[in-house]
Amino acid sequence: MAAAQPGNAQVPTTSGTPEATEELLELALGYVYSAALHSAARFGVADHLVDGPRTAGELAEAVGAHAPHLYRLLRFLATRGVFREDETGRFHLTPLAQPLRTDTERSLRDYIRVRGEAPFWESAGRLHDAVRTGTTAFEGLYGVPFYDYVATHRDFGTAFDSSMAAFSEALSNDIAEACDFSRARSVVDVGGGRGGLLRSVLRRNPHLTGILFDLESAVAGHVLDTPDLAGRWRAESGDFFVSVPSGADVYLLKHVLAGWPDEQCLRILRTCRSAMPAHGRLLVVNAMIPAGNDPHPGKTIDMLMMTVLNGKGRTRAEYEGLLTAAGFEVSNLLEPSPHASVVEAVPAGPTGIG
Repeated sequence: MAAAQPGNAQVPTTSGTPEATEELLELALGYVYSAALHSAARFGVADHLVDGPRTAGELAEAVGAHAPHLYRLLRFLATRGVFREDETGRFHLTPLAQPLRTDTERSLRDYIRVRGEAPFWESAGRLHDAVRTGTTAFEGLYGVPFYDYVATHRDFGTAFDSSMAAFSEALSNDIAEACDFSRARSVVDVGGGRGGLLRSVLRRNPHLTGILFDLESAVAGHVLDTPDLAGRWRAESGDFFVSVPSGADVYLLKHVLAGWPDEQCLRILRTCRSAMPAHGRLLVVNAMIPAGNDPHPGKTIDMLMMTVLNGKGRTRAEYEGLLTAAGFEVSNLLEPSPHASVVEAVPAGPTGIG
């Protein structure tokens, strides 16, 4: 509110606290932290700190950077706990910096690097246009849907597939551990990319066989060809809008539905429903948006979907609504991670339990 003043001047009647001002300024400049993190990932700084702390000059020589600028970048990231500078001017790995290494089980370096590339960065810069028009920022910039761009830009597509595999690796073990596959004998990972989740599921359930199903460009780089899984899997390429392998006991849809609008989600779900036997189960894995004002990964991913993909984050009720419309009945909900709630569903109607 503003109070009227002589001469028609308007002045605020209230103002924020100094703390609120500083917090809002930090939020306004949040993209600078993202840019610094992307840069550190591209340089591979964390890999060069595995054997011990190093100065910015030593790191700059190792990664091919300008030493004074690199020092300023690392000093900035250290304010958020990504690296730590000691009294001698050397930088150390921190727990928050460990996932920036390429040689860790939960490495996120590839994921962070790709999210700093132009298709993501420039699309985020057009968020205002997306909200104003109800369209997808990426398509306005590049003229094609995101996955069409991935398919025709080989270098970016390869990097994107690697980034999703890295993200999947960090969650797949948690999901495989949380879900019960004891009564199943076969599983299909629909839209499974390189097969990180399927690999985790098969390793924890030696009685299972599995099929990795995705576009040819994705399954070509699969990670299933390991001695412990020999003879228990096969990879098939195809379009999940058209058909998926039939007759399996369990179907997995991990981080698939958030990337598509409701109409396409229903097509995917109905394709899976048609392929499933009466006793089959569907496990839908996505971050699920909770009620309330607290931060949540699902809300962040929803902004990414708005700018890059024509999809969206969804609440539990919204996922249940899609599943019901596609001929399923929800039977269970698991939450092994904020990034990966698991909605379990079975065929409804005459062929299911409903």
